[in-house]
Amino acid sequence: MDFKDFKLDDSGLLPVIVQNYKTGKVLMLGYMNEEAYNNTLKMGKVNFYSRSRKTQWLKGETSGNFLNVVSIKSDCDNDTLLINADPVGPTCHTGSESCFFNDIVKSDKEESAQILFTLQDTINQRKEDIKKLEKMPTKYEGSYTQYLLIEGTDKICKKIGEESAETIIAAKNDDKEEIICEASDLIYHLLVLLNDRGVKIEDIFSKLNNRHK
Repeated sequence: MDFKDFKLDDSGLLPVIVQNYKTGKVLMLGYMNEEAYNNTLKMGKVNFYSRSRKTQWLKGETSGNFLNVVSIKSDCDNDTLLINADPVGPTCHTGSESCFFNDIVKSDKEESAQILFTLQDTINQRKEDIKKLEKMPTKYEGSYTQYLLIEGTDKICKKIGEESAETIIAAKNDDKEEIICEASDLIYHLLVLLNDRGVKIEDIFSKLNNRHK
């Protein structure tokens, strides 16, 4: 779409919502003029118009915390954009992942879809930390995730087998709380295995999306 095809606000600007393409978490709200819109399309990085400075700017041009464009959608009235982005570093100038962090009403359900990516990032960090270790940790010291990654595929697969069996037993016993605990352990160990084998959650989601079509 050309910029002239949008319905602009009274200032001649287009509101833009940016969310993390992996988690769906809303990162920020900004505004675009025609220059910012065209530069976003050309560069593949989100540009905005600063209402306070009266100028177009590239998000991350000074901090390095760019918002790489994955997709752009217009709403039903063509008066707002939704950009799915792959953020480089924190989006907010405060150092927060998102500009929306002041809770007014909070629910645990909000975090449910994001925890898998949080765990994936943590496991990735533990793998990086292994390079700094002077000796291999045991199961009972340091990071358990590091221990599993150092032990390798066979150890991780053994743990998945154990957790799978315990999940089955909990289900057969019709113990809901035990099912939750054992299934959580199973998912965690599966994430470690995916990391060990170089598979990302995004790869799994892509396959699942193709299966339901």
